Amino acid sequence: MAVLEATVVDGLAAGGVAAVLSGAPSTVHAVVTGASVLEAPLAAGTLVLPCERRPLALLLAAVPAHIAISLGWGVVLGLALPSRRTVLAGAVAGLAIALLDLGVLARRYPRIRALPTWPQVADHLAYGAVVGAVVAARRARRGEANAHGE
Repeated sequence: MAVLEATVVDGLAAGGVAAVLSGAPSTVHAVVTGASVLEAPLAAGTLVLPCERRPLALLLAAVPAHIAISLGWGVVLGLALPSRRTVLAGAVAGLAIALLDLGVLARRYPRIRALPTWPQVADHLAYGAVVGAVVAARRARRGEANAHGE
């Protein structure tokens, strides 16, 4: 597999794993504070359906939007993350993505803007760290395979 192709596949794999795991901080926060665990996914649905109010429609819209965004950023990070301190660099990238998402883009989406900020920042940090960990592991595995002539 060519290096660029492998890097893109690493990013897709990392983005997929991170899409599943990165919502843990805000979910835990919602449970601990008694807030709805569905509020963040409902808010994400407004990215696709900004005027929609029906919860099921928003949840159904949120899933492909979240997956697409997670995979897209995963590829970007897979291409950009350094070979050393990859998890730390991923977490820093997650913070940068949070600044873009929550500081700039969320202004246009009232339901996203209404979410508690710090749990959303923690989700972004978790996303970046998970992407970094998966990318680092895949690179290491590929390096071991190359060292063995596979």
